Amino acid sequence: MLGIAFQTLRARWVSFLGTVVALVLGVAQVAAMGVLLMTMLDLPDRPAERFARADAVVLPTDPDWDPAHHDLGVRSLPEAEGVSRDLLDRVAATGETVVDRAFYAQLRGGPKNQVGHPWGVARFGGYELTSGRQPSGDGQIVVPSDQARTGDKVTVMTAAGVLAYTVSGTVAPVDWENAVFFGDAEAARISPRIQALVALGPIDQVRAAVGKDAEVLTGRDRHEADASKAEDRETLDNTITLVPVMASVAGTTSVFVVASTFAFAVIQRRREVALLRTVGATPKQVRRMVRGEALLVGTLASALGTALGLYGAQLLTDMLIDLDISPPWFRVRPSLHWTVTAPLAGAFLVGVLVALCGAAAAAHRAGRVRPVEALREAAVDDSGMTPGRLLLGAIGVGAGVGLAAWIAVGKPATILSPNTYVTELLVPVLAAAVIAPLAIGPLARLLMWPFRNFAGPTAMLVRESVLTSRRRTAATAAPILLTVGLALSLLAATDSLGAARDHGLRNQVASQYALAPDGTPGISSEVVDRVKRIDGVQIAAPLLTTVYTRDEDRYDENDGMVVDTSALKSTMDLTITQGSLDRLDDNSFAAPDLWGWDAGTTQKILLGDGEEATLKVAAVYKAMRGEDVAYLPERFAPSAAYARDGLARRAYITLEPGTDRAAATAAIDRAVRDSGARFLTRDELVASESAYARHLIEVRQRSTAVIVVLFCFIAILNTLLMATADRRRDLAVLRLAGATPKQVLRFFVAESLLVAAIGVVLALLASAVNIAALWAALLQLFGTTPIVAPWLVVVGIAAVSALLAVVGTVLPVTAALRSRIVQLVGARE
Repeated sequence: MLGIAFQTLRARWVSFLGTVVALVLGVAQVAAMGVLLMTMLDLPDRPAERFARADAVVLPTDPDWDPAHHDLGVRSLPEAEGVSRDLLDRVAATGETVVDRAFYAQLRGGPKNQVGHPWGVARFGGYELTSGRQPSGDGQIVVPSDQARTGDKVTVMTAAGVLAYTVSGTVAPVDWENAVFFGDAEAARISPRIQALVALGPIDQVRAAVGKDAEVLTGRDRHEADASKAEDRETLDNTITLVPVMASVAGTTSVFVVASTFAFAVIQRRREVALLRTVGATPKQVRRMVRGEALLVGTLASALGTALGLYGAQLLTDMLIDLDISPPWFRVRPSLHWTVTAPLAGAFLVGVLVALCGAAAAAHRAGRVRPVEALREAAVDDSGMTPGRLLLGAIGVGAGVGLAAWIAVGKPATILSPNTYVTELLVPVLAAAVIAPLAIGPLARLLMWPFRNFAGPTAMLVRESVLTSRRRTAATAAPILLTVGLALSLLAATDSLGAARDHGLRNQVASQYALAPDGTPGISSEVVDRVKRIDGVQIAAPLLTTVYTRDEDRYDENDGMVVDTSALKSTMDLTITQGSLDRLDDNSFAAPDLWGWDAGTTQKILLGDGEEATLKVAAVYKAMRGEDVAYLPERFAPSAAYARDGLARRAYITLEPGTDRAAATAAIDRAVRDSGARFLTRDELVASESAYARHLIEVRQRSTAVIVVLFCFIAILNTLLMATADRRRDLAVLRLAGATPKQVLRFFVAESLLVAAIGVVLALLASAVNIAALWAALLQLFGTTPIVAPWLVVVGIAAVSALLAVVGTVLPVTAALRSRIVQLVGARE
């Protein structure tokens, strides 16, 4: 039977072309995503950069600290505290030792990621003066030659303030950092924290002096002390977060479409299978033949798909780099390494298995019927719902509704986790595709009801054609259902969550005005002090720090905000569940309810600068996961320069009653001019914050939606071409009945539009389940918020889907109409 299968493929290659195309594209998606994910598991070793010429680097670390298990920007306690004076003295006793400090220092108009260092460590990164001389006083700096020239007077923004310096010299720029070099004493004044030490003494003596208090890095390990290490981790974390979501959604969609397409291709050939049964073929032989065809098609298409997938992985990598999600050095290259061969082999096997599974159900069903029944079945389609499909559909519907209820009531915070939530959006849409044949009849009658009184037989013929071919209709409507359903669900989730966050931030901020960074990563304390000195102005500028609490033999890390507690009440509208903000003083703090601490209790905390404090919980407020921070008194401000960069991410401003608004706002505007901060209204702040917060979520979900929609667009065109090309007999019957070519074309176009409409309606029904769960979850998390979706985009996607359905119908019908009627009939006999 394998020989017959091969001959069948040769004779009917056009009928299998659509299946091959769908399978090639599906395997290519799986292969591309797989290669990208596996490459993440075996990243190349990055060379040392800032300390490439250093013998050894002493870096305070926690041996049990795994950065992958902590939020970005959070340091372990030893790393936050930096090198202690005792450790510095011990290492210095072994030989020459150079102190390294790293802190925020940005030339006005310079890049946001500029960093300050003492000049003493410049030589270890290969920096050499190209002009001028090294900084010899507190008012001198050295900068890259593309930033300024020797002798220039420049303004440098630091966490300590906005300061004026003279450029004493320049160095050649490098591609791994934007550095500003200060004299050693000036660097120590700006940043007391010692980042690391360069030890030039004997390595064995250095290791003995350090002991277990820090790590001694040599060779490639010196890259651990580079700032690019943290930047790489952030971008790679973004990639690791995005790619599995894209892979799960795109992979599931492609596998579903490919399996449906192959099963549909086999169903189209029921007449041939029936004839084989009539001439004596046994059910076992029929099933073997169909499996042989599936094996041949699956092998060929999977081989082509894996090759295309390797190229697609490179394109996907380039896209992620262009979106600033992946680091520039991250590349996928063809090789025989296991990170490339393993996912390609897996994608190949997936393609073959999908082809076999897609054909198995239809082959088993065709092999079971008697010859006469098979011939009768070839003439009239059935409901399309086999017992297995009915069971799978029931499970899918139950799972979809159950997941929606679980998100709406039991776990609303799920919508804040893209990795989990995006995959759960798939379930109702796929379930709708499985049970589609059950809905064909009611939807066809409903959608055709407005046309019941139209003159001519076209409306009646279209309705009856769809009703008598429910399996074919369901197969052709499925890609449209997936396209519109997934696009609407993903985009509605993205936009609604963004709108809800905006609503929550707007309600939380009670101040009329605010300061936001202007081309800088934050606002310095000096700028805040300028505004605070203006009469009638209250300002709260929370400094981000880290609060460490001991949990048995380890430390838990949480975000803290150091803020003027007297201004907190007037600028922030926190929902207090216990205690009162009026009780805040220098020995108390406000904690989020998620931490499980009660008002009135005392808690022992550690700060990044090594300070240990026992504070009272004055108030507990309601917070969402990811926005839970402790509000600490201003006396802990120095810890922010250790745990983070010592900059405020925003500042909230309120005018006291009776203050001249025009005069106060003008004074604020003058105070922050050219300081790296800009003066905003509350609504402008909310818009700015929401744009920043939504960027990565939108990239994740919109990138996934684009990949799914593009694949489904191809699947729509492919499936309609397959379905229409196989209906030459229907076309011949219409021509023999007297229909003109124009009427025939009108009939097929009307039928394709009805199929598209059925797919869109099913998509809306499936999306309604997702949107209802989303609305209920948002209600619990943010209060009353509207469901927002890019309806014009969704309508455009639906319109393009319908257009592709028409194109997939018109092309084969137009080609067939060029043939004589006898040829049309003979093509199916």
